[in-house]
Amino acid sequence: MTSCSARLGVKAALAVAALSAFGWAPQAASAKVVMGTFSIVACDTVTQELGVAVQSKYFSVGGVVPWAEAGAGAVATQANVNPSLGPRAIALLRTGLSAPEVMRALAAADSGWEGRQFGIVDAQGQSANWTGKRCLDWAGGETGPGFACQGNILAGKGVVEGMAKAFRETRGELAERLIAALEAAQAAGGDKRGMQSAALIVVRPSTTNPEYRERYIDLRVEDHKTPIKELRRVWEIHQGFHLANAHLIYASQLEAAGKPELAKLERDRVGETLQRALARGERDTSVLNGLAWACATNAIFLSDALRAAERATRAEPKNVDILDTLGEVHFRMGNAAKAVEVESRAASIDPKSQYLKDQIARFKGGEK
Repeated sequence: MTSCSARLGVKAALAVAALSAFGWAPQAASAKVVMGTFSIVACDTVTQELGVAVQSKYFSVGGVVPWAEAGAGAVATQANVNPSLGPRAIALLRTGLSAPEVMRALAAADSGWEGRQFGIVDAQGQSANWTGKRCLDWAGGETGPGFACQGNILAGKGVVEGMAKAFRETRGELAERLIAALEAAQAAGGDKRGMQSAALIVVRPSTTNPEYRERYIDLRVEDHKTPIKELRRVWEIHQGFHLANAHLIYASQLEAAGKPELAKLERDRVGETLQRALARGERDTSVLNGLAWACATNAIFLSDALRAAERATRAEPKNVDILDTLGEVHFRMGNAAKAVEVESRAASIDPKSQYLKDQIARFKGGEK
């Protein structure tokens, strides 16, 4: 009978052969490019999202460490970094190999493996990480269901422990949990050399938006004194600017597929984002307007949408787009007279706009 270890050895050998089939020769030890970095790779098996978040005292870490592909997995390659290992790992995950199997295959083909640090999660939530004995102290990692945390040149073990704890305990969508993990890592001391860049990528399967397979969320802070804080700021803008509509696309598709509970989850993500924006006193009118419009046109969370639209209008009282959103919210709430009043104000600012004239006629006619 073939032993388990023998079977795993056969799989690793086959994976190395697969690397050769892709045209990738075994890796010689690369020139030393040391990155003091902490990262987390993770998946959400409900939404099928996969993601990576990373911070480093290194310029543009987002172009080197994080790799992900929907339906395959997510990877972080760091320490004495060889960026080509990222796409190689994704290619192996794409064949159906698990995260631990991919890790063994990469190790078998890389003579510089003892200087590498690696984290992998596959689409089924299996995770693995590796810290070579030549990684600089403190270096190590922690894995759990659906995630792997790792770091090197850290202030101590507590950095990785804090990252894992925050990921496990934070509620909400995957990107929010990943950023919370970075924040906790930094609070525990982070990279002992300091801060410079950070990145967040999340991928997700989609039948209508194939770009989401490689870039559902792709945010980078290339050179900043407080990159994680800046990453959160641009993440909050991204939520209002792009992600609300993405959630509503998924909600519509899930509803049509007979999955109302998952559709509700997508809509609730929009409501949660809007509520957080209001609670933190958000003043970015593009965020407020984007969230209010998404909610108004889908007739959800209208009371909060009204608060957001009114706040945006107070900030920019002559912005026609914002006034149009406010009018739409009033109309969806059943106040056609107020909607006409607000839209007429917008039309007085831009009297040539046929769109605004059509909106006023629609409000007067009661056409949803």
